[in-house]
Amino acid sequence: MTIRPEVSLTQRKRQLVSDELTQAALNLLTRKGFDAVTVDEIVAAAGVSRRTFFRYFASKEDVVVQFLAEMGAGMRAELAARPSEEPPSAALRHTVRVSVNACAGHADRALRVVQLILGTPTLLARFLERQTQWREELTVELARRLELDPATDMYPQLAAGMALNAFDTVLQRWSDSGGSEDPTILIDRAFAVIAPALDTATGRR
Repeated sequence: MTIRPEVSLTQRKRQLVSDELTQAALNLLTRKGFDAVTVDEIVAAAGVSRRTFFRYFASKEDVVVQFLAEMGAGMRAELAARPSEEPPSAALRHTVRVSVNACAGHADRALRVVQLILGTPTLLARFLERQTQWREELTVELARRLELDPATDMYPQLAAGMALNAFDTVLQRWSDSGGSEDPTILIDRAFAVIAPALDTATGRR
């Protein structure tokens, strides 16, 4: 009877440490720049040891990328939850909108992290690496929804790539504008461009 509370407490403690490390790292990195901050500074600010840091993160890059990587984690689930009769462009627009809004909902900190990632080559590379997994997951889900074989039909992979390109373009414009442009409006504009290609290819408008 005591096992579950102990496990729950352990999980809560781990999440607390992870959150403290993430907060300390993001505060330092967005203020001083990625290259100017060391792991030693991060652990000092968080009040933990280097060993503890590396128990949660493989590198300081991981701290930053994780902040945005969480947005992609639910993309496939969001797409799967859309009505089956909905055109691909509408389903994908909703999927991207939910992810971008989750980021923009963190206001100033999210904007600073996005700018840090887009402006730091090593972080951008890691972020794009994570997107490879998102594209694969969206490809699988699109193929399922449309009853296509991704091994022989190019549509699911191309459509997933187009949606993520729209996602990247919106983040870039939001970043460049210093947060003044509305991400939701940017998403609608981006999908207005790609929707004809997405829907014409499947005959679903």
